Amino acid sequence: MALGRSRRGERTIDYWPGFVDALSTLLLVFVFLLSVFVLAQFVLTQEIGTKDDAMARLQAQIRQLTDQLALERASTSDTDSEIGALRASLSKLEQERDLLREAATAIATPEEIAAAETRAVELARKLGNEQDAVAQAAAQIAILNEQISALRRQIAALEEALSISEQKDKESQSRLADLGRRLNVALAQRVQELTRYRSEFFGRLSAILGNRPDIRQVGDRFVFQSEIFFDLASSQMRPEAASALDDIAKALADLEREIPPDIAWVLRVDGHTDNRPIQTPQFPSNWELSAARSIAVVQYLASKGISPKHLVAAGFGEYQPLDTADTDEARARNRRIELKLTER
Repeated sequence: MALGRSRRGERTIDYWPGFVDALSTLLLVFVFLLSVFVLAQFVLTQEIGTKDDAMARLQAQIRQLTDQLALERASTSDTDSEIGALRASLSKLEQERDLLREAATAIATPEEIAAAETRAVELARKLGNEQDAVAQAAAQIAILNEQISALRRQIAALEEALSISEQKDKESQSRLADLGRRLNVALAQRVQELTRYRSEFFGRLSAILGNRPDIRQVGDRFVFQSEIFFDLASSQMRPEAASALDDIAKALADLEREIPPDIAWVLRVDGHTDNRPIQTPQFPSNWELSAARSIAVVQYLASKGISPKHLVAAGFGEYQPLDTADTDEARARNRRIELKLTER
């Protein structure tokens, strides 16, 4: 206790809480920015999908128009062939007509001349119809060419927009990766802070409890033999257990005031038993006994002012032994209460 008063007398101004608050604010900003970029990535993905659908529809229209243009060109080619044939026939008939007119008085009858003229008129009418059809086909081809040009311009605009969207998506991915790295660094710093506080807590407990053979530190846990707090097969705390738990509660209360509120931590109290089976109305198995003992310790610490949100009780029964030997000494080592400061 004298050592504790001496340390309080030598305490200097602690800038660490302010630094931790700044780190927590920075972490919240990182999380917010990460959420914004995830939302932006989702919107960009939806926009790219919509543009892909529009491009697919435009490409289908281009294929359809191309097929129509091919049909029109084939029809125009056939029409041109027919027009050429008709023109050749008309030219031949005109020659025949001229010859017939020249020899009409000597060879042809008036009926034959009239029939030849009628045939020439019919051929001229057909030629006019074919020329009109060719003109209509040429007009349709011009319209199709204009539509294809417009569709190509739309496709070029969509491709440019898609390229811009892909570039934005790459930039978003890069920013997300950078935020992820920064977030991992911030989380690692928080873990290091909690590890530092845990080391400080265990250092204080070691100084307070001294070198007792029934209390030892194993890795990141403090191990108390159950006989310090409880009688055999009982979860009722012994009167002499209060002094040890009071020291633990004092050290934990000091640590609770020092750890920033944004660091989620708990003191886990684990109850363990030996492998001797127990079956009583109160404790049907060693699980119930170990859980009841850890709960009793947690309730006592809470009664000393420790916030219940920083306390966890767990019972392991005989299933996590420190010593697997089948001896009384090994069973005594396995009957224990463990304290572990960990993340929530």
